[in-house]
Amino acid sequence: MSRYAFPGFIEVTDFQWYSRLKSLGPLDEVNFWQPRPTGVQAEPGTPWLFKLRSPHNAIAGGGFFTHYTRMPVDMAWDTFGVKNGAESLREMRQLIERNAKRPISEVGCVVLSEPFFFERADWIPVADWKSNIVKGKKYDLSVGVGADIWKAISARIVRPAQLMSPLIESFGGMGKPVLHMPRLGQGGFRSIITDAYGRRCAITGERTMPVLEAAHIRPFSVVKSHEIRNGLLLRSDIHTLFDQGYVTVQPDHRFRVSKSIREEFENGRDYYALDGKEIRLPINPDQHPDQEHLDWHSSVLFKG
Repeated sequence: MSRYAFPGFIEVTDFQWYSRLKSLGPLDEVNFWQPRPTGVQAEPGTPWLFKLRSPHNAIAGGGFFTHYTRMPVDMAWDTFGVKNGAESLREMRQLIERNAKRPISEVGCVVLSEPFFFERADWIPVADWKSNIVKGKKYDLSVGVGADIWKAISARIVRPAQLMSPLIESFGGMGKPVLHMPRLGQGGFRSIITDAYGRRCAITGERTMPVLEAAHIRPFSVVKSHEIRNGLLLRSDIHTLFDQGYVTVQPDHRFRVSKSIREEFENGRDYYALDGKEIRLPINPDQHPDQEHLDWHSSVLFKG
């Protein structure tokens, strides 16, 4: 049994990154990027708190751990945009290089859902930190200093109207923290689907990252949430055809191509060569596409 019964992380945070994100108003997710990727082992829903560097030296907000991955800087910008805490890719590179002291091509991405940012009057000092500490710490939120921090955080969290996750409710009182799966944003959905499928198109096996996209089986406009089991990693052209019903994945995980491609465009030879192929599935069965979603797509949206 882990000695961290209810773990939380307090991580040293750049004030410019923090201020930029706070100025955007309520967000569904942020990318807490690492200029020197070190990896993170945490359960989804684990609190991740922002301690500002000197001279501020206080906890000024936080979020809830969703996923960790590594990405080229360009891809991290394409995935999270201003939720990287910068107004442009150029500014993001400048922030990364200022922290790393050298040019960086890849960053660690700690995807945090349902972030919160406190007003200065609500910042929380951390009693057992020295101002010159630059690395984060892991705490048990149920005892000692961790419990004191937890109580202070709980008293300050305000749930934005658009965030309906039960996660925030569990952090609204003074009792024992209870971890729940955070509500995914678009960036978190893309990063988890990309890693779940081994960074390869589920149909073609394509590994060129810029053309791989996280597709929703049922449209997001219908389901209103980003769920892992409602996703597939597809090459961009196949994603377009999938969304328009020209191709589908059946509940038996076989890829099918509609005769409409030939009838409407007098082409499609490369796609028909893939017809009937069994798709590549994530290693983790909990990340396999939901059978009901696949049945809906193949019976309702697919042109047959």
